[in-house]
Amino acid sequence: MTEQEPFTPQEELQRKVKSRRMLTWLIVFAIVMFFAGLTSAYLVSMSGGYWVNITIPAAFQISTAVILISSITAQWALVSGRSGRTKLVAPLLGVTLILGLAFTWLQFQGWSELVSKGNHVVGKMLHTSGEYGVDHTISRNGEELVLEDGNFYLPSDGPSARPLNAELDEQRNVSSSYFYVLTVAHLGHLVFGLLSLVVMLAMALLGRYTPAYHPGLWSGAVYWHFLAGLWVYLLLFLTFVH
Repeated sequence: MTEQEPFTPQEELQRKVKSRRMLTWLIVFAIVMFFAGLTSAYLVSMSGGYWVNITIPAAFQISTAVILISSITAQWALVSGRSGRTKLVAPLLGVTLILGLAFTWLQFQGWSELVSKGNHVVGKMLHTSGEYGVDHTISRNGEELVLEDGNFYLPSDGPSARPLNAELDEQRNVSSSYFYVLTVAHLGHLVFGLLSLVVMLAMALLGRYTPAYHPGLWSGAVYWHFLAGLWVYLLLFLTFVH
């Protein structure tokens, strides 16, 4: 019985690259399933009863442009590493990191605006503030309520004989809770992306990435692209479904 010959350096390198890529795709798949579960629960929760329709703060929309630009710089860094222009990798990763931090700051700005208008992680529907019809609306079974002299009515209640404030005062603002859960969960995953960018930047400054071997750069760029795409999906979901 002959002993198995050891892998050549080139074969060992290919094995490491393949393992790194498979791990990256497994992480992406796990996160996709996690958010699929959250958005499915969201849809079930809003399928009946009262619901607050929150207008998306502008900070979240601005942050979308920021993270998409950061995805471009991350890809530029990867392409530069592949093509041998390794001196560009570190500066481009630095720009990506700065944009990622700017995205994080904008998220907090958006949450601050939500809180200022009474949309808390846990709160009641009638505790929302801001201008009704502009900052938020309330619906029941998909039918948007009408606000008259401080009282809420169904549009079908022509003479406005049955105000719904007593019922609304007992309702939790579940839509606000879900908004925070989805956006905070995304930012939690983005923190790992920021830490990865710090490590990648250090590796680039040390000259560890070459055209022949750069699996860490590839994994970090793919993960960052995924986070950008995930945020676009969440923003569209919250805008058109919320």
